[in-house]
Amino acid sequence: MSFETISVIGLGYIGLPTAAVFASKGKKVVGVDINARAVEIINRGEIHIIEPDLDEVVRAAVNTGCLRATTTPEPADAFVIAVPTPFIGDHQPDLSFVRAAAESIAPVLKKGDLVILESTSPPGSTEQLAAWLAAMRPDLRFPLQPGDSDVAVAYCPERVLPGQVMVELIKNDRVIGGLTPACSARASALYRIFLQGECVETNARTAEMCKLTENSFRDVNIAFANELSLICAAQGINVWELIALANRHPRVNILQPGPGVGGHCIAVDPWFIVAQNPEQARLIRTAREVNDSKPGWVLEQVKSALADCLTHSGKRASDITIACFGLAFKANIDDLRESPAMEVAHLIASWHSGKTWVVEPHVQQIPARLANEAQLVPLQQALQQADLLVMLVDHQAFRAIDAGSVTQPWIVDTKGVWR
Repeated sequence: MSFETISVIGLGYIGLPTAAVFASKGKKVVGVDINARAVEIINRGEIHIIEPDLDEVVRAAVNTGCLRATTTPEPADAFVIAVPTPFIGDHQPDLSFVRAAAESIAPVLKKGDLVILESTSPPGSTEQLAAWLAAMRPDLRFPLQPGDSDVAVAYCPERVLPGQVMVELIKNDRVIGGLTPACSARASALYRIFLQGECVETNARTAEMCKLTENSFRDVNIAFANELSLICAAQGINVWELIALANRHPRVNILQPGPGVGGHCIAVDPWFIVAQNPEQARLIRTAREVNDSKPGWVLEQVKSALADCLTHSGKRASDITIACFGLAFKANIDDLRESPAMEVAHLIASWHSGKTWVVEPHVQQIPARLANEAQLVPLQQALQQADLLVMLVDHQAFRAIDAGSVTQPWIVDTKGVWR
């Protein structure tokens, strides 16, 4: 059965690009999101997020009639679920958005349909999705039930880098984890509509664990760099120089430290492994704890710099303006999810009695969390008027700053931009 109509549930940083690339291949795509404002913006041929080249693809898809957004699911041949999977409580996976997506599409499912879960999920989630759908639609047979299934179900995680999504979505290999081999084959057929990389088929649980493993691997390596930065600070060693020297070894490739780890993937996914295997996941848990503790350490560096500033400037703390450079979780994007830079700015603003400014060229207004604590200011104002500078995100706009423009003697640079 061919895929004449494809529905993407969730039009965020992954769902919208996915919908757009399917539509760019001439498929009829119906995007679904509970955010009515996002739906309105997309139907105008515009986008509500920042991602290079996405705006052009969406505009063309909407103008040709291949892409349309709505708040209510409609019948389709394939449903791709790309909704958030945060954690709740003590880092326990929250699949409530996945269940809500299942409830929304269940009434419009028909025999021959394909349902794919793309949301990062702990092992067993795709089986749970199929069970939910089976309970909602007892008139249809789903995988893992007796007999041939009427609806195919698979897990196919994205593995793209923000800022390069429109390239990597097409070129990167795709892990295809069906609940049965037939489900895997059907899902592979869907992604081959646009995919230039390889569809690598496996089972759903392995695919779910693969996504978690990829991000946990990166988290552990970042934790090593972040822990190294703490040690170097205590030893009076320039960590960036040290890493550059160590990386000259042919088998060493240490990553760069920062104020922590953010984003919906690396900062969240390892906890899914820890939640299901708390006794075995000792290294993964420790890496998470190291990275989660880094914002607090940065605050202590800011406190030390402020104490020195007060000693030498003769000012009171309430007269000192601290400027934080960057709020996004990584360079050159607008994504604030799980951002350690946001956490550091919040910690500073909550503690500091003077003004706290933030410079973030990729957002238009101060985030709600900081609305009553800090002020969003232009780059030049911060450089010219702030007393203490805190570099949190190495945006290109910050790396382009002329060294002569940075005259403040009190700087906390978590990214090595001004070293």
